[in-house]
Amino acid sequence: MAEAKRYDNYIDGQWVAAKNYQANINPSDLSDVIGEYAQADASQVEAAIAAARKAFPTWSTSGIQARADALEKVGLEILARREELGNLLAREEGKTLPEAIGEVSRAGNIFKYFAGECLRQAGETLQSVRPGVSVEVTREPLGVIGLVTPWNFPIAIPAWKIAPALAYGNCVVIKPADLVPGCAWAIAEIISRSGFPAGVFNLVMGKGREVGEAIVNDKRVDGVSFTGSVGVGRGIAATCVGRQAKVQLEMGGKNPQIILDDADLNTAVELAAQSAFYSTGQRCTASSRIIVTEGIYDRFVEAMIERIKKIKVGSALEQGVDVGPVVSQAQLDQDLKYIEIGKQEGARLACGGERVSCGTEGYYLAPTLFVDSTADMRISREEIFGPVANVVKVKDYDEALAMANDTEFGLSAGICTTSLKYANHFKRHSQAGMVMVNLPTAGVDYHVPFGGRKGSSYGPREQGRYAQEFYTTVKTTYIG
Repeated sequence: MAEAKRYDNYIDGQWVAAKNYQANINPSDLSDVIGEYAQADASQVEAAIAAARKAFPTWSTSGIQARADALEKVGLEILARREELGNLLAREEGKTLPEAIGEVSRAGNIFKYFAGECLRQAGETLQSVRPGVSVEVTREPLGVIGLVTPWNFPIAIPAWKIAPALAYGNCVVIKPADLVPGCAWAIAEIISRSGFPAGVFNLVMGKGREVGEAIVNDKRVDGVSFTGSVGVGRGIAATCVGRQAKVQLEMGGKNPQIILDDADLNTAVELAAQSAFYSTGQRCTASSRIIVTEGIYDRFVEAMIERIKKIKVGSALEQGVDVGPVVSQAQLDQDLKYIEIGKQEGARLACGGERVSCGTEGYYLAPTLFVDSTADMRISREEIFGPVANVVKVKDYDEALAMANDTEFGLSAGICTTSLKYANHFKRHSQAGMVMVNLPTAGVDYHVPFGGRKGSSYGPREQGRYAQEFYTTVKTTYIG
């Protein structure tokens, strides 16, 4: 067997070898080693942050056309290589190939969007309350930004953090998820050839407790954007607030999908299946909590079970597969643990719940549905992050809304109804950052704000023009 290729860190415009490397394994086929990826040590994190700090004064005041051109070049190359990069994404994370290619396309378009944002930065000129004085309000780059990204969207989430950071004149040190470094490395390789000065962008791969903590704790890092678990996010927030660094967090979700009696049954079943099981349920916006009013409950459950039986589980690269493997053994163990919890709590396992054999050794799990659940069960309250969903019966819309909001999270929430009255009421009274009407809870556009409320998010929104709220700081100038 040929020796796996090694992939180095990117620091101060150079590819830098590490003492240790870690294998990147395909969850669809555990015999497939994608490559050996560098594990940065403290000295390499230090070098990356120092390079970013050194590059910032020049980059932050550079011409906006140069920034726009460089970001446009990155976006165009990602789009031109969408099938190649989609194949890489499917291999390392387990999304089906069509989903993976779609994610790559999204990443390319994000870079193109923020290339345009370089030229759309605006300020204000106001009159002062004092005669003879005018006021200018402008935005300036924040500084050095530390980015810590998760494994479930290994190219889209790095893109929607890297692109605005660079567009607004910041310098970047990114640590991708240790489980899926390949896509972030591919972005770094493209960036290395796209006209960015040395030190403006730096990639340091490795463990969160080593590389991530070093970035978060360093006083030269002016802001940290993190997507990941609630526990880690809260720790990052405490550290950043303690040293007065800006922080942006996207964390967990337990997203509700309400199905009302008046809903179109076919629409309801399809959007629930898409929300709960596609991308193997490994989306922070996925809905594993389906709240159904009693008039449609039995028909919905019956139709949902039949829909789930049609979902094909298999290798992410296999044509016709709907759902790929779970990303890792640890995540599979967590999913199976919650399936046992659901059984013990008294929910009825309607389908799934078992490992699936798919021809290659991988982390395959059948889409799993619990019914006759209650709102106080752990499977109704805790984020599972896998192809596991449960259905809860309620009396009416009012009870459904109350149950939907009865959670520590508030990322995405959906309603399926033909009633304009209930749709409008839900839009206003749902305690979520993103509301979906007759659409899956998962699936968002790249040019509008992304984020939630309560325990799901902290700090300014991501994506679209709202990204400037995190990546810039406001300056007020008085002119006499």
